[in-house]
Amino acid sequence: MPTSAIELRGLAKSFGDVIAVNNIHLDVYDGEFLTLLGPSGSGKTTVLRMIAGFEPPTGGTIKLDGVDVTKTPANKRDVNTVFQDYALFPHMSVQENVEYGLRVKGVDKESRVKQARDALEGVALAELGSRKPSQLSGGQRQRVALARALVNKPKVLLLDEPLGALDLKLRQQMQSELKQIQRDVGITFVFVTHDQEEALVMSDRIAVFNEGKIEQIDTAANIYEHPKTSFVAGFVGSSNMFSSEVAGKLFGIAKSFSLRPEKISIDSSGSAERSISGLVSDVEYLGPMTRYVVDVQGIQIIVLEQNENDRFSDVSSRKGSSVKLSWRFDSEQLLENFSG
Repeated sequence: MPTSAIELRGLAKSFGDVIAVNNIHLDVYDGEFLTLLGPSGSGKTTVLRMIAGFEPPTGGTIKLDGVDVTKTPANKRDVNTVFQDYALFPHMSVQENVEYGLRVKGVDKESRVKQARDALEGVALAELGSRKPSQLSGGQRQRVALARALVNKPKVLLLDEPLGALDLKLRQQMQSELKQIQRDVGITFVFVTHDQEEALVMSDRIAVFNEGKIEQIDTAANIYEHPKTSFVAGFVGSSNMFSSEVAGKLFGIAKSFSLRPEKISIDSSGSAERSISGLVSDVEYLGPMTRYVVDVQGIQIIVLEQNENDRFSDVSSRKGSSVKLSWRFDSEQLLENFSG
C-alpha cells in the first residue's frame, strides 16, 4: 500500500448556507501527480486552499505526512502553492525571486544562491537568472514560479490552475514540461484544473469533483474508459447516455449506460455485438475527426469517426442518409443512479 502524503477525512467547508465541500475523504500518495478536476464551484479549489492552510475547514481533518495540520497556520505547513497569476516580484530578478523564500527562512547567501541556481536549472532557465519577470514569456514566468516553489523542497506542491493564463500551444507544451519536472523532483503534486484534456494528459490519478463531492477517483484511463456516473461520463470528454427506459426502447435491455462517440462505427463490415439503424441529421467537420448526429427513433446519438482518406465533401454527403451504427458490448459503461 502506498504511503499517503496527504490524508483528508470528512473534510467540509461551508460559506454561510452554501456547502462548498461536503465530507471529502481522500488520500494523496507520496510522489504522485493527483489532479482535482471539476467545473467552477465544484469545490476543488476550496479543497486545495484548505490543504494549503488558506481556508479553515468547517469540519474534518487534514494530515500531511501523517501529522494533523488541520489547525496549523499556512506558513508552518510543508507545502508550497503555485497560482495562475505567478505572483512574481516585478522589481526583483529571476534569481532573486527564486531565492526569496530561502532568504525569509534565513538561509545564508552562498547556500541560497546555489540552491536557486539549481532550481532554475531544473526548469531549464539557468541562463535567465539576471532578467526581470517582465522580460520573460508567459511560459518562462510560470517556470520561475515553479522554481521558487520547488527550491524550498516542500513535501507537497499545490498548483491552482497554473496554466490557465497561457495560450493553447504554450499550455500544451507546459503540460509536458510540468509532468517531466514532477517526475524529476519526485515531489507530490496536487493540481487543480477545469480542463479535462489537461487532467487526462498529466495525471497519475484524477479526482472528479461535482457539487462539493468527489464523484470518482481513479487513473486517467479508467476515468475516461470506465466512468461510474453520468456526470463523469459527460464532463470528462463526451458521451452518449442511455437511461434504462431509453435502452429498453432502443435495444430491449434494462440498464443505464454511457457510450463514447468514438466507440461507434458507421456502416462497418466488421463484427459487432450491437447494432441499430438511424438517419444522419447533421455532419460537422472537426479536422482529424468528423462528428455525426444520428437520429435513432427520436434519440440523438453522437458518433465520432477518424478522418483518414475521406475528404469532407465526401462525408458531408452522408447527411440525410440511413446508416447502421454498431459497437462492442464492452464499450457500454454502466451508470449509477442515472434516470435520464
